[in-house]
Amino acid sequence: MKALVYHGPDAKAWEEVPDPTIQDPTDCIVRVEATTICGTDLHILKGDVPAVTDGRVLGHEAVGTVTEIGPAVTNFAVGDRVIVSCITSCGTCSYCRKGLPSHCQTVGGIGWILGHLINGTQAEYVRIPFANTSLYHLPEGVSAEQGLFISDILPTGYEIGVRDGGVHPGDVVAVVGAGPVGLAAIMTAGLHGASRIVAIDLDDSRLAAAARDFGATHTVNSGDADWADQVMALTDGLGVDVAIEAVGVPATFAAALKVVRPGGQVANIGVHGEAVELPINEKWIDNIRISMGLVNAVTGEMLLRMVAEGKLPAGKLGTHHFTLDEIDKAYDVFGHAAEHQALKVVMTAAS
Repeated sequence: MKALVYHGPDAKAWEEVPDPTIQDPTDCIVRVEATTICGTDLHILKGDVPAVTDGRVLGHEAVGTVTEIGPAVTNFAVGDRVIVSCITSCGTCSYCRKGLPSHCQTVGGIGWILGHLINGTQAEYVRIPFANTSLYHLPEGVSAEQGLFISDILPTGYEIGVRDGGVHPGDVVAVVGAGPVGLAAIMTAGLHGASRIVAIDLDDSRLAAAARDFGATHTVNSGDADWADQVMALTDGLGVDVAIEAVGVPATFAAALKVVRPGGQVANIGVHGEAVELPINEKWIDNIRISMGLVNAVTGEMLLRMVAEGKLPAGKLGTHHFTLDEIDKAYDVFGHAAEHQALKVVMTAAS
């Protein structure tokens, strides 16, 4: 089969690799119907994730069809259409039982293994360990593209941004970064009753999309000299209840700290490739909380129901479409998203 293979920083290739096979009784093999690129994949290609080594097939999001199952797989059958979770969960270790499969002990202490510690989904076929607890059935009426965003982006925006960020009814929420994961946080903040949702970004096209399609009530361009004052003006000068950082660079983390009110919370979603400065000498007195983490993907079924009922416009995240053998072009578009007004790229198997 063909797959996208990592060969070190700034080096990747769409090339022939061996077909995946069943290695353990809990495995299944999925023929990939649709996959996408995550900002984390770009971090990998920059060399920010040293655990990804030469020869690794990238990708951790997919929708596809089960083609083979191990003898211990009981929840799925050959021919089932499935959503691949970005988090692999054994379902039985202490962390999985606590709802923290992001630290599944059975798979080595980190639940994100696809495209990280084992071969991933940017391929024609992928092996899924612990299939019983690491896949979702794709329901009738939900497209492959809608289902694809249940793999990672919607659970990440919701769990790490909105839920763990402590959004409550009536809160004012600022999302710093209106890229795909920021938009996922924006579209799910309403599930917790946020009264105002402020999208903050440098890109006017993303800000327009945040307001038009994803539920932002206000937008602020952070390139404006008075951008922070604009945010404060929306909060009676107090600052936002929850500031969600959704980029992963020092400037956006600092921006989130700048606009959060005393007693508020900063929820960091972005994957940072370098250390950020925490001015604890200034902020300790504000009684703020800071949360961060790797998604657990334990809310996928709930979010899938919301998508199926038309409550979350997940399908609008996919703005550019390619076949798998156009994956280099897809990476170029996603890596220069502002130039192409791209949100998520979707790659499908060639017919």
